[in-house]
Amino acid sequence: MSYFVFGFYALLLTASCLAAYFNKRTWFLTIFAFTLVSFVLGIVGGTSVLRNVAALAGLLALAAMVSYAFREFLIAIASNNMAKELRTAPLTAAFGLFVIFTYAIAGIFAPWIAPHGEAEVIATAFAPPDETMLLGADQLGRDIFSRIIYGTRNTVSLALSGTLMAFILGALAGLLAATTGGWFDQMLGRISDVIMSIPALIFALLMLSIFGGALATDTTSFALLFVFAMVTGLLVVVARAERSIMSWVIGLAVLVAAAAGFSIGMLVLFNPSEVILIMVVGVIYAPRVFRLTRAVAGNVVVMDYIEAAKLRGEGKWYLIRREILPNSTAPLVAEFGLEFCFVFLLVAGLSFLGLGIQPPTADWGSMVRENATLISFGDITPLIPAAAIALLTVAVNFVVDWMLHRSSGLKEQ
Repeated sequence: MSYFVFGFYALLLTASCLAAYFNKRTWFLTIFAFTLVSFVLGIVGGTSVLRNVAALAGLLALAAMVSYAFREFLIAIASNNMAKELRTAPLTAAFGLFVIFTYAIAGIFAPWIAPHGEAEVIATAFAPPDETMLLGADQLGRDIFSRIIYGTRNTVSLALSGTLMAFILGALAGLLAATTGGWFDQMLGRISDVIMSIPALIFALLMLSIFGGALATDTTSFALLFVFAMVTGLLVVVARAERSIMSWVIGLAVLVAAAAGFSIGMLVLFNPSEVILIMVVGVIYAPRVFRLTRAVAGNVVVMDYIEAAKLRGEGKWYLIRREILPNSTAPLVAEFGLEFCFVFLLVAGLSFLGLGIQPPTADWGSMVRENATLISFGDITPLIPAAAIALLTVAVNFVVDWMLHRSSGLKEQ
């Protein structure tokens, strides 16, 4: 028996005994169960397997320490009310917040963090790592590490934009449908049923095939953005104006100007192909948000305080903004996080198929496809972008679970 094996089991048994002595039942069960599993794996796989298990355990311990330190840092800089909430956050939520913070810093400061440009060719194809390239070069000789950093900005920004567009449209439609009812509710419900009946990936491939290629121009993108903004804004005008003709005229005039400004702003931030991708994602996932919002708001509109507000003469916009939405926050927050994960995975999947973010723009999904040849030679570099996708998805779910638990009013046992 090597010194490593002896020390490994001695450390685990010592930790188990200390946890039992101080009556830490959960820690004792966790550590001793890990000891038993390690014992079985050591018998089956030998010392090499135990080293991998120890490395994994050390990585988890490091993640727990980082999460704890980051949570304490947030508590120190937060306000009193926020600090009180953060003290109840589990380590998984703190880890999720740390990962999201890291991705945000990498995306915002990508030009300063990345040592090379995202499309800059600096070496031969598939050059190995050296002092100038941390992860080596891709199939065209571009620095993989730099492209991963830039991919954070491109992939996450598109997924977040698509999620915001889907959520704004779907939530507004769901709240207005629950408040109005009647034929308006039925019409929106049937439209959402039609869109949801088509599989998301097939619908995305169809729309990108139609609007991609030669149609991916500034004119087409502006028209699609303008229509989307008009439809979304029209829901607000319907809720605010109701039967006032003057309110309708003023609202439509403001809406046209706002829709034009929104379309121009999006074209400044994204190129036409990316705009079309965002629009497709928004159309696909808006019905899902509509369904959840309609169900949640439908349970709220029957409450007595909603009837009291109606008897006071309050309009639809007041009911949505002041009565229904504040009482529907918890499930909508959870839905936003889940929708972001779905959209993020869809954008990465489309890029992997070659229909998402187009070259030479760096994107994690396309990076996996472009460098997949390295896997056959035993190089795991192409799996790093895939791991980045999985890590962000898990981190967002950790934070969403904590926020849903906190908003639901449940107490820790």
